[in-house]
Amino acid sequence: KRALKNIRVYFSKIPKYYISAGTVSPQKSLVWGPGLEADIVLPARYFYIQAVEEDGENIFTVNIYSPGELYTRIWVQVLDRNDGSFLVRYKMYASYTELVIQIQAQEEHVDHSPYFMKGPLYHESCDCPQEDAAKWYKDMHCPQSFAQIQQDLSYFPFVDPDRIATEIPKRFGQRQSLCHYTIKDNKVYVKTFGEHVGFRIFMDSILLSLTRKVKMQDLEFFVNLGDWPLEKRKPTEKLHPIFSWCGSNNTRDIVMPTYDITDSVLETMGRVSLDMMSVQANTGPPWERKNSTAFWRGRDSRRERLELVKLSIKHPDLIDAAFTNFFFFQHNESVYGPIVKHVSFFDFFQSKYQINIDGTVAAYRMPYLLAGNSVILKQESIYYEHFYNELQPWQHYIPFKSDLIDLLDKLQWAKSHDKEVIFNMCNCSDLRFLMPALILHFDNMSAVYHSRPLPHHWQLSFQLRCSYLLELSPEIPLPCTFPFCLQNTSKSLPL
Repeated sequence: KRALKNIRVYFSKIPKYYISAGTVSPQKSLVWGPGLEADIVLPARYFYIQAVEEDGENIFTVNIYSPGELYTRIWVQVLDRNDGSFLVRYKMYASYTELVIQIQAQEEHVDHSPYFMKGPLYHESCDCPQEDAAKWYKDMHCPQSFAQIQQDLSYFPFVDPDRIATEIPKRFGQRQSLCHYTIKDNKVYVKTFGEHVGFRIFMDSILLSLTRKVKMQDLEFFVNLGDWPLEKRKPTEKLHPIFSWCGSNNTRDIVMPTYDITDSVLETMGRVSLDMMSVQANTGPPWERKNSTAFWRGRDSRRERLELVKLSIKHPDLIDAAFTNFFFFQHNESVYGPIVKHVSFFDFFQSKYQINIDGTVAAYRMPYLLAGNSVILKQESIYYEHFYNELQPWQHYIPFKSDLIDLLDKLQWAKSHDKEVIFNMCNCSDLRFLMPALILHFDNMSAVYHSRPLPHHWQLSFQLRCSYLLELSPEIPLPCTFPFCLQNTSKSLPL
């Protein structure tokens, strides 16, 4: 079973969603998750149902409605995670004063159903920020800190925004692509540097989403729009704080969630089909029916990928690796085989083993591989994403050397220790650090950046910079190469 229901409902008096759940005990089944709490505003809210079986045939029904409303504008999907649990996600297209969520099996309520959520409950596009940032953090059940961002910020015990506002553009503005973001009175302002700045749309989107949800403190910071981290100076030298999507052992950038996973969070149940929730419902056949080869598809963005494909040609019984595109190196079909068609990411999980190997930097597919139920073999690398320090080798993945010298040995070991591998590694299902609530929280951790001591004169110079931006940019429509204010266009709906 995959996603058992995928029903889009805009106008329905009381929409119901039926899920075949096998044999289920309503009294013993469990329901939990952030989608049961009114104050947690997400692009797509979600919660879990853990089914506990007993003899007999049963059906789940999930019913979400607003009492007193003739129509409920909510789209609900129920995803079978194929491990005895279900993930229910729903996208709101209007704000409500209250919602009721009913979950039933055999016409009996499951766990503490019905769940009454007192509002206001805001939809994603509602420009309705929580005035108290501390309350927002508490409502989101955010951890006190993330080890990665605390480690990155440790290089910057003191921040001088006036200095970096001048020095960073001079140092990086000609050859690199970056943005200088300013948040003032919960409005977002931006100035771009460099030629290729199209990727700023991802950062614009997350900042606008956050300012719709919570009143952010006044701050300014620089974001690197390229793949490679920028700050290569030693810790003993004068460092410049720059936020990047990827870090490395040789650089000092402040790492935040990649544009890929951030976009998948914002566009869940929207224009993207690949996200942390959809993967969990599309993990392929059970372990014993998966192919026993190690699978990889991608482009030629690193030399080791060339070596991987050559290994696959030599050992097709162990590795199924092929290129879907050539861009960086010359394509020699006699050496690397033909270019093959793209494969749906969900079909990756037809295989027991997934190979994760760097591209230009860290391969941004890692979160989605973790959400699947295949075993990951990961290349040792100097590059990392924001969550890598949450992972443990031999628990979340099998490591292999960066030059691939031991990849075949590691794969042979995994194949000969099948039960041990599936028990120790395919049951690492705690992915909270990659789910939407914590991704939004981590992206808002840029506020911690301004918990660094600031010079006494900063507020005055900050006001001057903001007035400069405002003077140049009174609601200039996109796109624009000058500093301008990004506007949240959707206002709160009448409740």
